[in-house]
Amino acid sequence: MKTIKDLIDERFKVVGDINKTVCGISIDSRDIRDGDMFVALKGINTDGHLYIDDAIQRGAKTIVYDIRNEMIDKIDQHPDITWLGHEDTSDALAYISNEFYESPSEDVKVIGITGTNGKTTTSFLIKSILDACGYKTGLIGTIQYVIGDKMYESTHTTPYPHVYQRMLRQMSDEGCEYVVSEISSHALLQKRADYTKVGVAVFTNLTRDHLDYHGDMENYFHAKSRLFTDLLIDGGVAVINIDDSYGCRLVEILKARNIKTITFGLNNTMSDITADGIEMTFKGIKYRFKYHGEIKDTIVSPLCGITGVYNTLASIGVSIAIGIPIKKVKEGINMTNLVKGRFEKVDLGQDFLAVVDYAHTEDALERLLLTARHLLHAYRLAKRTELMMKDKDRQFTNEEPKTGKVITVFGCGGNRDKGKRSKMGEIASRLSDFVIVTSDNPRYEDPKEIIREIEKGIKGDNYIVIPDRKVAIKMAVELASCGDIVLVAGKGHEEYQEIEGKKKAFSDKKALEEAIKMTINRPSFKHWLNSWQSDKVQDAKC
Repeated sequence: MKTIKDLIDERFKVVGDINKTVCGISIDSRDIRDGDMFVALKGINTDGHLYIDDAIQRGAKTIVYDIRNEMIDKIDQHPDITWLGHEDTSDALAYISNEFYESPSEDVKVIGITGTNGKTTTSFLIKSILDACGYKTGLIGTIQYVIGDKMYESTHTTPYPHVYQRMLRQMSDEGCEYVVSEISSHALLQKRADYTKVGVAVFTNLTRDHLDYHGDMENYFHAKSRLFTDLLIDGGVAVINIDDSYGCRLVEILKARNIKTITFGLNNTMSDITADGIEMTFKGIKYRFKYHGEIKDTIVSPLCGITGVYNTLASIGVSIAIGIPIKKVKEGINMTNLVKGRFEKVDLGQDFLAVVDYAHTEDALERLLLTARHLLHAYRLAKRTELMMKDKDRQFTNEEPKTGKVITVFGCGGNRDKGKRSKMGEIASRLSDFVIVTSDNPRYEDPKEIIREIEKGIKGDNYIVIPDRKVAIKMAVELASCGDIVLVAGKGHEEYQEIEGKKKAFSDKKALEEAIKMTINRPSFKHWLNSWQSDKVQDAKC
């Protein structure tokens, strides 16, 4: 147990007894227990100062408040409460939480990852590499929190400080040597990870997202850069994607501060780490990785597409920063399971590729569709080769065969950056053969209005609108033929659809599975499958 005086410094304005014991810390008055400290944060939709009375009634003995708020009456009404005024309650919460849990990041090595896209997959890759080395590792991220072999459902990509520091302490106490942590722009701006000592910081990319919150790209970049300028320790290493223009800017900022950087990329000749001879198939990726221009080894991963290449390069950069041998890097990358909702393939024996992906920004959607087009091209070439082997006397042109198309299902979230909606519509219609525009998480907006804004960017007529997401997914499967790629984008791992403030159970993966099962259980499909299998047997006998 800590006393109040153990948790504060000279920045706090104190009224009351600071020798009291603090039992716990909370920002939600409903979670307060007797002897706890309540920190009043002002959020987007509400203000914690409105719940101070409720916190006191529930047993709070210490209140942290914004010193700019007039609290004289409340202080006079509750002389038995210790009042701590601070200019920035977000900073106060981060500082107190770090002190309460005894600076846990000093006892574990923290690897922080930020960027618009790729954080989750990169974090899983790094953890897998550390696991291959035999290190006990913690993970804090969008999909789940992991402490060694224990897994917990994630509530935030980066939790609030009192939860974040508690988790770091638990990870340290349970023997974790490393913690891999996604750190979002919201978290960086709200100081959720402040006072954490980050040893390696990763920048994946920066593309348009969350501008409803940040206002513009400059503010968004400033928030992301805090991981490197404010949280990275002296002697720490920054691993940065310099194919991204903001990554290049970040490198210049860090060089001016004499912070060591390891860069990666595919299109920038100055990259420390790059990939050569990239091969991409439905089964994954393969390439030769170069470090300082020298080929080091071959990387093989079940991850698909160019995003898989970037994410593995980032994990290699981290491995170099902490001195992991290439043998273990290869092993860790190769054994990384496909990440939930990140180009997650749904395979029930159908004759087309079905994929669920979290792509919910214009850049992520474009990368997803480019990956699909590349895979489709590879499939067509393979099909052409197969036909040539079967009929060697036939003359083939480079255009044959015209098999396979990309069918995309997507929507945009409500009460979020509206500027990306038309742009995502343009990208989807340009890079897909057919698009089904549907609802995502409309939240408090009218789904049909969101769809109308998406339609503004669509130039062609290769789309239809089906607001019901389950029906839209079913239609995509109905339209799919042999060799097609069905992409369901936007929600990825999420197990809900948020409508009018309520989260209703919904999974893209389950909806896709149900639709595929209905298709392959049809007599016509079974007849085709049996015929195909029979032909295969005959081919094998020949």
